[in-house]
Amino acid sequence: MLSKIFPFLVWLPLAKKSWKDDVIAGITGTFIVIPQAVAFAMIAGLPPVYGFYTAMVTPIIAALFGSSYHLISGPTTAISIVVYSTLIKFVNPETDLEAFISLALVLTFLAGLFQFAMGLLKMGKLVNFVSHSVIIGFTAGAGILISFKQLEHVFGVNVPQGSSIPEIIIYLFHHISETNWYVFTVAFGTFGVAIVIKTLIKPLSRYYMLIAMILGCLFAVWIGGSEYGIETVGDIPSNLPPFQVPDFTYSNVAALSSGAMVLALLGLIEAVAIGRSIALHTHQKINGNQEFIGQGLSNLIASFFSSYAGSGSFTRSGVNHQAGAKTPMAAIFSSVFLMVILLLFAGYASYLPKAAMGGIIVLVGFNLIDFKHIRQVIKSSGRELIVLSITLLGTLFFDLEFALLAGIFSSFFFYLERTSKPNIATLAVNDQRRLINSIRDSKAMECSNMKILRIDGSLYFGSIDKISDYLSNLYDQNKIQHVLIAADGINFIDLAAAEWLTHEIIKWQKNRGGIYISSLKLVSQGVIKKGGFDNKMGNDIFFKDKKSAIIEIHKKINSPCKVKAFKECK
Repeated sequence: MLSKIFPFLVWLPLAKKSWKDDVIAGITGTFIVIPQAVAFAMIAGLPPVYGFYTAMVTPIIAALFGSSYHLISGPTTAISIVVYSTLIKFVNPETDLEAFISLALVLTFLAGLFQFAMGLLKMGKLVNFVSHSVIIGFTAGAGILISFKQLEHVFGVNVPQGSSIPEIIIYLFHHISETNWYVFTVAFGTFGVAIVIKTLIKPLSRYYMLIAMILGCLFAVWIGGSEYGIETVGDIPSNLPPFQVPDFTYSNVAALSSGAMVLALLGLIEAVAIGRSIALHTHQKINGNQEFIGQGLSNLIASFFSSYAGSGSFTRSGVNHQAGAKTPMAAIFSSVFLMVILLLFAGYASYLPKAAMGGIIVLVGFNLIDFKHIRQVIKSSGRELIVLSITLLGTLFFDLEFALLAGIFSSFFFYLERTSKPNIATLAVNDQRRLINSIRDSKAMECSNMKILRIDGSLYFGSIDKISDYLSNLYDQNKIQHVLIAADGINFIDLAAAEWLTHEIIKWQKNRGGIYISSLKLVSQGVIKKGGFDNKMGNDIFFKDKKSAIIEIHKKINSPCKVKAFKECK
């Protein structure tokens, strides 16, 4: 019981043996997160120090109460841009940064509360129903959006706040002559160095962002820095995350609830997807419900320590695994090392030019576009391509919350469309006296007095129409007396389907011979029995297998079988 409440009790004994590996992985993760923390905070519209705060608090809580041994939580690109897009509707960070930060903490608390509640309600499997194409489309759209939003720092042009992508393009086209070429050189140089290190210098590829930022900073200082209009990120306080109670006013909570729900869902999808992708290599079993609780608690607690919303990071989690981490202690070590660096070396971060950060963030945005999987979707599935396109275009031209929900709903629509059209196969006897799908063998025979149908799919409110239409056509256009439904392909039956099936069976019993069911699974039997439908249908219509059903049905046939498919045929 204690291990369920405090899951870290399970892996903590393992950390006594693996702490050296976890320390090395933690140090590696610290150097990875430094540039990301600054970049992601800027994407969220917050001062860089809030990226550090999030990277300190969130990973510790998520590591203690999550289920994955290698997942590293903290600030992420997609979460940061959703935070910004949600809050910009209420306050502009350029004009009232204090109010923006206050709302960010409330938003983080609400997102954590929703995640924690979903974990307690055991809704961990909910993310399984969100198509991977939704995530691909959303992250690609967010990547493009992020890159365009940073162009003002790349060109040194003051683009109006809140501009859409078309507006940014038009504004830059008309004001390209105002480009600060010193700023552009720093941004483009940082961008180029990062690409070269990442693609050509493999031993340093893990640290390409950090090295590029340092070189970009040195280059900006060398050419003159602020004398030529190259702005820096400003002073970063050298202190640990301060305790601060979010401003829980009714108006704040009411205004941010919908955005917080979208943020919560996106964060959970990210975290569980990353945890499971790494688990494919480690063979660790991921508990989705526990991961929901861990992510929820990490955001709940972080909101009281000046941190904004976080989730699982694919980059840092992948590096953590590759660096040899054995337990979640690696995430805790990484956070502790980051605290030490912030206390001792925060002053040096004030020299970081926004142009260098702009170049790095453009590259971060570009890396979010998963060209490989996009090509795979285009080649393999028209439905998935529609889902991807809806999410991608929605991200680019509408609110991010709307884009994500539109993608999820379109994914659900196609899922329901597929499940609402179960395959109905007619079974016939082939030369080897076996029942097969009649379309596979034109010579296979059907008994003239009995039709055997196999339904592949579930009977629920969405699939009733197709099966009802099929049986109605069979009833109107065919003089067949008896129908046997081979139910071994039916996974479950809901209440609406059980009620419809009862009426259909009674209709056939009154006017024809009857409908019979074989090999019905126990789950479906339970619904029929508990609802009292078996008494209305008659218990004698259910059979354990097709063979016993065929024997008993033929005993009820009064007219001779014109086509004798079975030895029982009269």
